[in-house]
Amino acid sequence: MRFQTPLVPATLLRRYKRFLADIRLGDGTEAVAHCANPGSMLGLAEPGSRIWVEPNDDPKKKLKYGWRLVEHDGGHFTGVDTSVPNRALREALMAGQVPGLEGYAQVLPEQKYGSESSRIDFLLRHPGRVDCYVEVKSMTLSRQPGLGEFPDSKTLRGQKHLRELAEVARAGQRAVMLYLVQRTDVHTTAIAADIDPAYAAAYAEARAAGVEALAFACRISPQDITLGAALPAP
Repeated sequence: MRFQTPLVPATLLRRYKRFLADIRLGDGTEAVAHCANPGSMLGLAEPGSRIWVEPNDDPKKKLKYGWRLVEHDGGHFTGVDTSVPNRALREALMAGQVPGLEGYAQVLPEQKYGSESSRIDFLLRHPGRVDCYVEVKSMTLSRQPGLGEFPDSKTLRGQKHLRELAEVARAGQRAVMLYLVQRTDVHTTAIAADIDPAYAAAYAEARAAGVEALAFACRISPQDITLGAALPAP
């Protein structure tokens, strides 16, 4: 998934009200950027961080910049836009490039399902095969070198998705919880049980019910974000 507009570097001054960030551009100009991430962004929103933002000239948008990346030491990046995983994964699914999820004739995004009136990120269908329900989560938390964790804050919505995936698995369909790791400095994954014990319990119950777990790295640069190699799932 290529960014529509070339990203430009900036310095983060502060993040506030979840969806807003004050930034300083390279020429010293200060602006407000949209932050497309409702989570805590634990460890990613430190004032003074080098970030990358996407300019836009859309008159319908109030803010002229969107915060897309955090840059770390060693040339590593974290993608902070939570809409990116589904966009990047859809491209890979359509191209049959997601190991373990190849060979489906139809890739249907945002389909209603479950007893709690949710929408599954992707419903995969193919003649002669059971339907495959794929829920996608963006993993950006890393508190130990090389280890990615989910979630970065308590998530009732995440718990609900696990319960509904468990229902799908018990009904004889295929259910997959896919973690897309939007960090280039991570090589293994885990559930952050200390942050959300209820999510960890729901995850264990879902796995026991037959829900599969997959994790994939991302290749991230200021030009694009694409699906990377498979990683050990939580």
